[in-house]
Parts: sequence; structure tokens; C-alpha cells
Amino acid sequence: MFLGVSRVVLVAALLVTIGFAAPSVAAAEVLSAGPSDDVEALINALQPGDELILSGGVYTLSERFSFAIAGTEDAPITIRAADGEVPHLHRPNANQNIIDIDQAEYVAIRGIEFSGGSAGIRISGARFLTIENCEVHDTGDVAIRANDSGVTYESLRILGNHIHHTNNTGEGMYLGCNNAGCEVTDSVIEGNYIHHTNQPSVSQGDGIELKEGSSGNVIRDNVIHDTNYPCILTYASNGAANIIERNAMWNCGDHGIQSAADAVIRNNIILGASADGIAMQPHQSGSPSDLVVVHNTVLNAGGDAVSLRGISGSVVVANNALYAQDGWAFFVSGGTTDLVFAGNAGMGGVSDGALAMLPGDLDADFVGASYAGAPPMSVFPAPGGALVAAGSPVHVVADDFNGTPRAGVADTGAYLFAANGNSGWELAEAPKASIPTNDPGAGGTGGGIGGSGGPTGSGGAPGNQPSGSSSGCSIASSHAGMAQLMLWPVIALLWRRRVRRS
Repeated sequence: MFLGVSRVVLVAALLVTIGFAAPSVAAAEVLSAGPSDDVEALINALQPGDELILSGGVYTLSERFSFAIAGTEDAPITIRAADGEVPHLHRPNANQNIIDIDQAEYVAIRGIEFSGGSAGIRISGARFLTIENCEVHDTGDVAIRANDSGVTYESLRILGNHIHHTNNTGEGMYLGCNNAGCEVTDSVIEGNYIHHTNQPSVSQGDGIELKEGSSGNVIRDNVIHDTNYPCILTYASNGAANIIERNAMWNCGDHGIQSAADAVIRNNIILGASADGIAMQPHQSGSPSDLVVVHNTVLNAGGDAVSLRGISGSVVVANNALYAQDGWAFFVSGGTTDLVFAGNAGMGGVSDGALAMLPGDLDADFVGASYAGAPPMSVFPAPGGALVAAGSPVHVVADDFNGTPRAGVADTGAYLFAANGNSGWELAEAPKASIPTNDPGAGGTGGGIGGSGGPTGSGGAPGNQPSGSSSGCSIASSHAGMAQLMLWPVIALLWRRRVRRS
């Protein structure tokens, strides 16, 4: 029988429907490896859509371990732990970093433990790189660094990692370069648990340090404690403001949060710091301007709750619960021009008598707070306290520390008051148990290369691979490959019959 034009069209349509590709085009692969394999070589051979699954066990590293790979937006590369297992990359000395990511684009690394070495993970160049649910600890230096001169790091997703017990300079994360020598942009640093960056050998030891020039980043829902330098430190940006929100911090070795300029600092809880809870002050080329500090709860036994030095532009300090045992609730030096100060309440007073705040009482205003400087405690507002409906309606933000919509209610501090108490995560030496979702563009809901799509809500750029145990692109490609193999004998038979009769 002659294969007519209509049948040719039918076959062509079928091929398009199943995602036909010529047999010479390689389909994405799912590969497995263990401690005895050459994992470095396997990673460097990965192609767009590939997934490498590492089994549990210790992978002892003795030489430099590096890779340069690139997926695509539609076919990212995934390197992950096998389900229920923990692959542990360990370097017994500090002669090299644990791993060096020379270049990565549309790559996700999930569920891997890293220990030893100099730096834990050094990122020399990256776009759309996700590091998620990993543990980095007992490093000879910084845990995660992205600070190679001249590089722009775009859309990093550092999500849900456990970072602890660093040494030497000791930062949990060192992102960007001094004087904008490199920049991190449009990235999400979310849901990480960072602690004990204050070992005896540590000379600096910030929890998260975001350097000058870096812009449009979101630092949220992290738990940070026992640091040697500020728990969170940001400088001025060269673009959009950085957002610092819904983080919990205590035992910060310097300030809790220090920021020079260009930041929105909201819904954070700080239980104690060696210096000030939130410090706005000049740093490198930046000085306090374009800063919004709203709905934070700060308890500080020693220094000031919030301080402002050397204002040079717009600063808003509103609807904060500020409690200082021995310092000022709000200290200001260098003038108040361009400062908006409204809806704040607490204890410790204001250094500038022209500014007023609602007086509070630590015992009466919270469910169970103290100046102990660390959990267990609850800084949820108590019924009838000074924080309930005490803020400025003009400066109310969309949600609170738990992600609960505020709906315009002007409660002061990080929480929206509820008569039945705190229904969210209780402060503890642990990661936040649940992280509310946000708009995809800001990294909230799932559906990005950094997105989990579940309660942790660690989103990324829409349209990329969702988080999970396997690559959706790999599965689709495998199915397409199977269909193509099944269809080829039919195509060959029809083509031979057409040739014979034509």
C-alpha cells in the first residue's frame, strides 16, 4: 500500500506530539554514583537535563575537586542525594576547598553534607545555581563563598542549608566583594540555619555577609545565632534594595543586623547582640539612606535596640517593638533630617528628645520574654500589652514573621496579634519549621530551579525545574526517548513501503 500524503502528515503530527527527536540527539540521563566512583569526572560530564544521584557514605577528597557545567532553563542539571541517604564529601585538611564550582548555570545541588577543607563551597561563577538542604560544617574557613573579583552572580538560590562551626575568617556566607569588586544580584537566601561561626580561631564570623554593590536580593526566614560578627551584614547596593525579612537571631557577636543603605528590614526577631540589635551606619561608600526598618522585634540587654548614625537620605523606622535593658530603644547621631519615626513602642527611650515612642513593659507586652538573649522564650504580643494596635497604619506591611497577612492591622513588632496565641514556629535552636510562601518572582512559591513547591516555599525563577528528588526534565526525556524507540520500526516499515511503491 502506498503511504499517501495524509498518512505522512499523520505520522509527522504524532512525532511532534511525543516530542520526537532524531536518534542522534542524546536524551537526558539519570546516573548514580557512590564513594568509590570518580564523582568529579561524572559531574563534569553532565549535560542539560541530566541528574546525578549520590548514594550515602563518606567521599574522602584528597585533590582539588572542581566542575564547570551548564544546564538550561528548560533542562537544568541536578546533583542530589539518594532518597533517605546522606552523601558526605569530606576533606581532611585545609589545603583545598571542599569543592570549587568554577562555573555553573541552571544547576541544583541538594541534600549533600560537606565538611573539612578550607572554604566549604567556593563559587567562582554562577547563574541560576541552587544549593539546597545541604550541610556545611567544620570548615577551615568560610562555609559558602561567592566572591571572585569581576564576577556578577545572578539568581543564586541558597535554601534550607545547615551551616555551622566554621573557622579562620569564618563567615557562614560571604557573598560579593568589597567596594563592589563583584556583585550578587536577584538571589534568594532563605530558610538556612546558621550557627557557631564564633569558634576560638574565627577572626570575623558573620552569619550572612552581603557585600557592597549587590542588589535585589532577599534574605529571609533564616535562623542565625552564636556568631562572631553581625548575624546579617549588608552594604549599599548598586540597584534594587535588598530585603531582610522574617529572620530570627540571637547571640550575635556584634550587631544583630548591620546595614549601610538600600535595604528593607522587616519582621525580624533579634533576642540579643553584643552591640546593637539593628545598626544603620556608614560602611565603605554607603551611608544610611533608602532604608526602611519596620515591624521588627528587638530585645537587647547591653547595647541599643536600634541605632542610626550619619543619615544621608531617606530612613523610615516604624512599628518596631524595641526593648533595651541598659541602652537606648532608639539611638540617633548625626541628625534626623529625612528620618520618619512612627508607631514604635518599647523600653529604653529615645536619645533625641524630639522623637517619641509608646512606652512599654517587657513582662506585660509579651507572652514570655526576657533579656536572657536566647530561647526558650516567646516574643508574641500579650493581650492588652503596648504592642496591640499601637503602630502607624501608614507603615503596615503585608504579612508578619509567620507569613500571616496583616490585612492593614497596625500591631507593633514582628507578629500580628491573635487572641489564641502564636500559631506559627516557636523560637528554638533549629531551622524555622515552616516557611510561608510568597510570589514566585521573590522566591516564594514553588516552580523555579530553587523552588520546592511545598511548605518551605523556596521559589525561584518561574518556569524552571521544581525542587524534588528527581528532574522532571529527565523523566519527560526518558518517556520521549522510549516512545521514539518504539516508533522507529513503524517509521522504517512505512518508509520502505513508500519507496517500493513510489
